[in-house]
Amino acid sequence: MKGTEGFLRLFLLALSSLSLVVAYKPVVLIHGVMTGKLSMIPIAERIAQLHPGTSVYITDRFSGWSSLEPMWRQVDEMGADLLSISADHPEGVNLIGYSQGGLLSRAILGKFPEHNVHTFISLSSPQGGQYGTKFLHLFFPNLTCRNAYELFYSYVGQHTSVGNYWNDPHHQELFFKYSQFLPYINNQLQSNSSRDYKKGFTKLKKLVLVGGPDDGVITPWQSSQFGYYNDNEEVFGMRENPLYKNDSFGLQTLDKAGKVTLLSFDGMDHYSWHINTSFIDTHIVPLLD
Repeated sequence: MKGTEGFLRLFLLALSSLSLVVAYKPVVLIHGVMTGKLSMIPIAERIAQLHPGTSVYITDRFSGWSSLEPMWRQVDEMGADLLSISADHPEGVNLIGYSQGGLLSRAILGKFPEHNVHTFISLSSPQGGQYGTKFLHLFFPNLTCRNAYELFYSYVGQHTSVGNYWNDPHHQELFFKYSQFLPYINNQLQSNSSRDYKKGFTKLKKLVLVGGPDDGVITPWQSSQFGYYNDNEEVFGMRENPLYKNDSFGLQTLDKAGKVTLLSFDGMDHYSWHINTSFIDTHIVPLLD
């Protein structure tokens, strides 16, 4: 009996001295348009502080003006980086893309179906496309929604990232004729990579789509959750989207499997999602495992 009690005391002492160590998957961060690596440091720091020991990678490619380069060029280079990171972490990685970076992230998942991304958080990204010019006035001061198609649905316009996902609900015939990016990753237009796009997207274990009505840039804001305008500029939600109903790239497949989470927040403008400490701590970091 005494031996048993002594062993029990030693066991409890050893147990009390153990520190609980949780291994979190590495996180890859991709910045938005006209920004760069520095813009993602606040969210990287919060992840590192709340999940000590987590490896956090921030892309330093296509910062500033170079973020306007064609989307496929960015996808190819950032995708190669993601695969390199993934090779060092066979346990899997988590991916967070902010604004344009979220759309780049989705395309990377499809273009590189051999990825090992576990959770993908799309942080206020134009997943359904963009039909708002407020953020474009810095470099296109006279551009309006009504005339933007004349620029973006052209050879020159398709050499800009924004042109690649400009989705004018009133000129869909031109969208499908000229757009070299969005209708392809949506599998609305078929290509040799169409099967890969669906395969890579449906590999996700968790898809989190974040947005809100006070965003002020993503237009309509529901685009961040695969909603969009019809030709009367009435907004339909994700599950009313033909892309969902047709399951063209696997969105319905993920949703039916319980792997899609829609998070909507009031009072968050577009430039706050990735730097608001309280929001990051409460709503983003807990999603990372």
